[in-house]
Amino acid sequence: MFDGRDPIYLQIADQIRRDVLAGSLPEGTQVMSTTQYATTFRINPATAAKAFALLVDDGVLYKQRGVGMFVADGAAERLRAASRADFFADELAPVLERAALLGITTDEIQRYIAGTATTAPQTVQNLSQEAPS
Repeated sequence: MFDGRDPIYLQIADQIRRDVLAGSLPEGTQVMSTTQYATTFRINPATAAKAFALLVDDGVLYKQRGVGMFVADGAAERLRAASRADFFADELAPVLERAALLGITTDEIQRYIAGTATTAPQTVQNLSQEAPS
């Protein structure tokens, strides 16, 4: 489950966020305890606790004293809003900047997205022919 790219607590937090967004952890659902995470994934319980603290700070989880951690009301919508903002800033903006450099118009992009772009395959072919080898 874990890779070496990010700290394990961030990977746990990201997985819980994905599960909330996907609907596999609906609002009000109890998540595994820090002890369960530690046992299941052979990690230090403090690592899981750090992930949970991050998610509590973000309003994704809340703690019910003596019972455990639960998915907060509105968590999916908050995550969706934050993810949309990140998508536009981190993913789409660079694509649009590159499109502008290549002379691709907004209309071409819209037609391509709508599935009606007739010039897209030709544009890709032309660009590959122009690319230096």
